[in-house]
Amino acid sequence: MNLPDDPISDDEDTTPTPARPWPYPLWFAHRGAGRLAPENTLAAMRAGAGLGWRAFECDVRLSADGVPFLLHDDTLERTTDAAGAALDLGWAELSRLDAGGWHGRIFAGEPLASLDGVAAFCLRNSHALNIELKAAAGDEERTGRQVALEVRRLWGEAVHDEQAIWPLLSSFRPQALAAAREVAPELPRALLVETLWPDCIDIAERLGCSAMVLAQSLLTPELIRRLHRDGLRVLAYTVNDPGRAGELIDLGIDGLISDEVDRFVPAD
Repeated sequence: MNLPDDPISDDEDTTPTPARPWPYPLWFAHRGAGRLAPENTLAAMRAGAGLGWRAFECDVRLSADGVPFLLHDDTLERTTDAAGAALDLGWAELSRLDAGGWHGRIFAGEPLASLDGVAAFCLRNSHALNIELKAAAGDEERTGRQVALEVRRLWGEAVHDEQAIWPLLSSFRPQALAAAREVAPELPRALLVETLWPDCIDIAERLGCSAMVLAQSLLTPELIRRLHRDGLRVLAYTVNDPGRAGELIDLGIDGLISDEVDRFVPAD
């Protein structure tokens, strides 16, 4: 996607004025602390929290019987002791898998995390969450709908009591975000973008997104200014280089998703 020439002159006020309040910290730990501990597990989130991180990114998909749980891949073999499609198994079977032994003996027996368990951890510790809606092909609408309903159920009372903030729902799949919006329009949404495909910014706006989450290599001063002028917050993934992190902070980035939880010290 080619952006038009930026019309803002050097002496014009370019202070961003996003339309929606933004309650999230600047730094998000990618997949929990997915290098120090098994990714997308409570062990990973505990490791990140122990280093001062208070916002986490994680991947949520559905079991065969509709239970939201954390797993990045469509299949099980990379991060569990099982194989095959995750969507083929019910939660009773998935919950018995070892999701930690692949990372090291100390984590052997660590189970897959349910969204219920993650909600309890985050709410008890006042942590923020960015949930990426993961779905096998064809399961986008069911995933967006069911995860949004569960987020509303799990966080609703605390949010209404002003003791918590809603998780940010993000996805590369517009269908998942549209389904989430249909059943829970109050939940904040973000379109994930790996390349600037045609109309992606317009689609984010039509979906009522609060933000876009972009590959950090895509981000330029012009693009960040444009998104801010359109009322969209801007998050970058996966930012592991301190120099690049500093550049993006100077450009007014709203969120940084990083694997390097033992290298960066979140200041907010």
